[in-house]
Amino acid sequence: MATHAVHGRSRRRIRFDEHLPVDHRLNLVYRIGAGLMGLGLIAFGIFGIVHNIGFFDTGGDEVWSLNTNGALSWLSVAVGLLLLVGMVIGGNFASTLNMTLGVLFVVSGFLNMALLETDYNFLAFEIQNCMLSFVIGILLLVFGMYGRVGSALPHDNPYWRARHPEE
Repeated sequence: MATHAVHGRSRRRIRFDEHLPVDHRLNLVYRIGAGLMGLGLIAFGIFGIVHNIGFFDTGGDEVWSLNTNGALSWLSVAVGLLLLVGMVIGGNFASTLNMTLGVLFVVSGFLNMALLETDYNFLAFEIQNCMLSFVIGILLLVFGMYGRVGSALPHDNPYWRARHPEE
């Protein structure tokens, strides 16, 4: 016995970003935010790579007063390049990328703070690295949410208009 009805019609794929408008004024904020953070991370990573630090070395090698190793340097370059890609693409992609990476940076700060002084601290984080991870995460969240989230968005805001098409 079948407990459900069989439907012959095809289902339409749901696109979660259909309601998100692209607004060129806000696009500039997303792009600048992604670009600045990306350039900073790439520079930090390149300085770490140039110092020929061991990949998982936790010996206390520093770049810009931040502890680093080869893994953290290459990871910084990769995330920086991803942010630069977001800057080039712009629009809702850059905004969503900034918010996603912002959350990941904040989570990374908490996770690596929990791993301080343990054998599992393979990225050689110190407390200043954790604090910078929080700052970068919050800045990326602000850049990504700018103009998209808020209780008092103006009525000419494209996100407000997309959420209230009848008004």
